[in-house]
Amino acid sequence: MFRHKKNPILKANFKKISVMKKEEDIDDLENIREIVVEDKSGFNTVEVIIIIIVSIAFGFVIGSGVSFFRDEYQGIEISASLQEFISVYHNIIDTYYEDLDEQKLVDAAINGMLSSLDDPYSTYMDEENSDAFSESVDGSYTGIGITLLLNDDGEFVVLDVLEDSPAEKEDIQVGDIVVEIDGESLEGLSMGEVTSKIKDNSNSIRLTLRRGEEELNKKITPDTVDLVSVTSDVYALNNGNAGYIAINNFAANTYKQFKKELKKIEKKNIKSLIIDVRSNPGGHVQQTRDILELFIEKGKVLYQVQFKDDITKIKDETKSSRNYLIVVLVNSSSASAAEILAAGFQDSYKNTTIVGEVTYGKGTVQTAYTLSDGTSIKYTIEKWLTPKGKWIDGEGITPDKNVSLTSDFWNNPTPENDLQLQKALDILENEKNTSD
Repeated sequence: MFRHKKNPILKANFKKISVMKKEEDIDDLENIREIVVEDKSGFNTVEVIIIIIVSIAFGFVIGSGVSFFRDEYQGIEISASLQEFISVYHNIIDTYYEDLDEQKLVDAAINGMLSSLDDPYSTYMDEENSDAFSESVDGSYTGIGITLLLNDDGEFVVLDVLEDSPAEKEDIQVGDIVVEIDGESLEGLSMGEVTSKIKDNSNSIRLTLRRGEEELNKKITPDTVDLVSVTSDVYALNNGNAGYIAINNFAANTYKQFKKELKKIEKKNIKSLIIDVRSNPGGHVQQTRDILELFIEKGKVLYQVQFKDDITKIKDETKSSRNYLIVVLVNSSSASAAEILAAGFQDSYKNTTIVGEVTYGKGTVQTAYTLSDGTSIKYTIEKWLTPKGKWIDGEGITPDKNVSLTSDFWNNPTPENDLQLQKALDILENEKNTSD
């Protein structure tokens, strides 16, 4: 085993793995395993009509919609089926015996179209879920930068404070108990109610905290808070330093964070690198591509995309490359964009070893739209294939070295009892580094 100084960042990452990896939790994660190629706001007329046509092609549409396009779609060539759909909508609006909420009909139509696709990754999200999804893929949100835990005594304890957040600047600390918000007691409130009190307030917030025996009052103004998706560390091996970078998800700012952390550890003269995407549910495919281009030689295939029968090879277009040994850590909850990254290294970077367990197996790509009322949709637009052309959907990526974690890790996660990490370090310690 390779000993390592205690590291709070790594410990937090291990805790994340232990929560996400348990088999009983995996089904609950399915709806957040996404690869998003773009995130748009609003629809124009043509986009709505195209989506309706796609839905009709796949089956019966539940509900109806698009009355607010009554004048706008004139002159656009549409099918007889679509014209019938629109006519039914207008008949309902004009002749139904009670007043109707046109926006609700539109929402029902969109939801019905996506449901008819029979695709678990094509979904309609209400405003609350849409906001949560946007935060995860944008990598930022408006708030104060704390994570709260509701303990067994009904108290709201600060579990984490994000770096450079308004909360950190006002010296809120892990372990503080939030007693009041704007003078109102939190006793008996749910986590959702407390979260809403903070997130829905664009003005300054007055928090009353209990820290030990002391009561503190903090006035905090919400601001844009960047979520941290990348952390790093360095391990000292007999043959040189090994870098370690963990990627929790692929948000819109993940590549920027990854590049910053890579530069930081490369200044420590690393001879090899571990990239940890265990329990990473995916995210922006462009972020994955940008990270792969830091390592793989120009002209090599990073991954492939397939739209119907048309396959496009996505190749490295940059001059940047590296050739030190790399180990990629994966598990059964590594999905989507995390699998693209692992496959890209496995097929196109000769100094790679994949360690861990067979990955989740999601081989499709989604696009996301935010609608004018704050709701949003995402739907599948293509498949992705490995550089060698394999579709891993439902199968996952098989690691080069199969290693499972034991109960010792789940009970007390540390670098020393993380057998997957220790296997990675052993490989980097003993295999010849072609960059030497």
